Amino acid sequence: QVQLVESGGGLVQPGGSLRLSCAASGSIFSINGMGWYRQAPGKQRELVADITSAGSTNYADSVKGRFTISRDNAKNTVYLQMNSLKPEDTAVYYCHAGVTYYSGLFRPSRAFWGQGTQVTVSS
Repeated sequence: QVQLVESGGGLVQPGGSLRLSCAASGSIFSINGMGWYRQAPGKQRELVADITSAGSTNYADSVKGRFTISRDNAKNTVYLQMNSLKPEDTAVYYCHAGVTYYSGLFRPSRAFWGQGTQVTVSS
């Protein structure tokens, strides 16, 4: 079907940077929006940033000016460049994509999620 594979998480000091990647693969017809969500311990999952197929972006206020989302449509990949990281950015980050995929005679569309990657910001 469709898989989203994330990479780039890890441990970083406050003020540091990380770049997350998420590559979609499988029986993909097209990908619409792609984005990143995060969930900190004891918190609800929240949207960090997303990007449309046309390249329009939006960000959570808490990351605006620090994070940059981008995508490479040829590679079915979305990135999240995270700069000036803060301890409050610590969370599991999940890749999300709206995908139209091949399923027999059909081309259904639904959201897919990555497995999550841990980002820890600590000194």
